[in-house]
Amino acid sequence: MHRSRLLAVLAAAVVLVLVASGCGVTRGSDDPSNRRLRMMIPNSAGGGYDLTGRAAVRALEENDLTGRFEVSNVIGASGTVAMQRLLNEEGADDLVMTMGLGVVGAVYTNKSEATPTRMTPIARLIEEQEGVLVPADSPFKTIDDLVAAWQDDPDSVTVGGGSSPGGPDHLFPMQLAAEVAIDPNDVKYISYDGGGPLTAALLGEKIEVGMSGLGEFSGQIANGDLRVLAVSGDERLEGIDAPTLTEAGIDLVFTNWRGVLAPPGISDEQRDYLIDLFTDMHDTDEWREALADNGWIDSFATGDEFAAFLKEQDSRVADTLEELGLS
Repeated sequence: MHRSRLLAVLAAAVVLVLVASGCGVTRGSDDPSNRRLRMMIPNSAGGGYDLTGRAAVRALEENDLTGRFEVSNVIGASGTVAMQRLLNEEGADDLVMTMGLGVVGAVYTNKSEATPTRMTPIARLIEEQEGVLVPADSPFKTIDDLVAAWQDDPDSVTVGGGSSPGGPDHLFPMQLAAEVAIDPNDVKYISYDGGGPLTAALLGEKIEVGMSGLGEFSGQIANGDLRVLAVSGDERLEGIDAPTLTEAGIDLVFTNWRGVLAPPGISDEQRDYLIDLFTDMHDTDEWREALADNGWIDSFATGDEFAAFLKEQDSRVADTLEELGLS
């Protein structure tokens, strides 16, 4: 082959290699299925937000709906530190954060300006019932037994939960107390850092009753170390031998929930992309398995519907905390 022709062929080959290589490098921006994103989780590993966020990431990655997620746990002030960081990343189009009812309350009790209603709502993912837990040898055999003792002497019943003031495990016993004619200000509530410490407090007889989501206690419930007196949703939980509060004659339905926010100031196009992404995630087999494995209730809602829900929850939490003098 003539030398000039050979050089031309080699040059063309080099161009093709560079183009192919370039496609590989830039695919993250051109192909949404390979886009790198970040997920911030506002509590420690193993907590409810962490379990929810990592289940969502796993479903997204295993179905090639996006590229690798960088997941980071940002701990502090019951989610308020993470919310402030989300607010500070205004306009960042590669970041989402899991959050829920506990974060709504925490920003009030910590007097933070980084409120959920200032962020970009993407999707509500799940609801989770609260349970009323006692040790196996507790004298309270039914929810009626507990309520009777609590009404007779509120000071005799110490309630433990896995939330700081304003979180679901705190709000639930306060609303339950009010419903059974006990002043919420008379409730003796102790906050524990998650299911492990709360279980130890129950089994060590440091508290009389625990109120929390049941996912972290499945082992102790199954082996009989803990009993469930009632659950807080509008239907019984599969695998849990306990009535709803409504069945027990207490007019209260209470559920915790978790969802996903993005920073403020992102474009409408990016908001729609993230909504579509989590909608696709919601339809995967992996996500359905996560719902079943964790006893989560599917309560998927996106965009404007989720935004309206956030405003309602914000108002509800504010009213409860104001009544308790905590906001």
